[in-house]
Amino acid sequence: MANIDLNSDLGESFGAWAMGDDVSMLSIVTSTNIACGFHAGDPAGILSVLKEAAKRGVSVGAHIGYRDLVGFGRRNMDPSSTELIGDTIYQIGALQGLAKAAGTRVRYVKPHGALYNTIANDARQAYDVITGIKAVDSSLALLALSGAPIVEQARAAGLTVVCEAFTDRAYNADGSLVSRRLPGAIIHDPKAIAERMLRLVAEGRITAVDGTDIELEAQSICVHGDTPAAVAIARALREALATNGVDLKPFTEVDHG
Repeated sequence: MANIDLNSDLGESFGAWAMGDDVSMLSIVTSTNIACGFHAGDPAGILSVLKEAAKRGVSVGAHIGYRDLVGFGRRNMDPSSTELIGDTIYQIGALQGLAKAAGTRVRYVKPHGALYNTIANDARQAYDVITGIKAVDSSLALLALSGAPIVEQARAAGLTVVCEAFTDRAYNADGSLVSRRLPGAIIHDPKAIAERMLRLVAEGRITAVDGTDIELEAQSICVHGDTPAAVAIARALREALATNGVDLKPFTEVDHG
């Protein structure tokens, strides 16, 4: 039986401003990337989500980002290496403390937004994030964009790297994600999403925006928690995968060595 992990970005509410339905999503996904306060999230809200994840047995990752609350971490930035290494360590450490209080622990790191997309190809910033992760705990896995240069860079540095694909994002022919600024970048149809992810799990392929097929290595599938109908999409996807004999489990329980 094939197996796959479902992950979602949660803990992104801030004070009175709610972002997504975290409790419902935690009943569906097997891993959760929890905001660390730089791009979104506040300590009380993050702690609440961590407690819910612990109760449901959902694997926890640090969703680190640029120091960009106003831009939700989606604006390109160019911090120095000293800054980025420090920011990486700081965010992971903060989540580790909250996770311990919630009765769980941080198992992996997934960069967010602009940081995620930048380090996919920017070797210097990728090195800084990798260095920060290793300084905290070299056993933490890195969740990264499938096919991007950072995958081999991080593996060469000794990190366990888990590749992910995106349920609701369109792909370019080179395996990169279509910019959110372009029409068609976000896919909203639950049926279409389920079909393309079933094909990905079965064949390791996905259709790009230009109609070509591309190969993607993926041990985890991301469902964005802040998109419209996110819970419905995640639930439909989980049901489709289970119905077709795919076992849903956290990638932290699978040997990627």
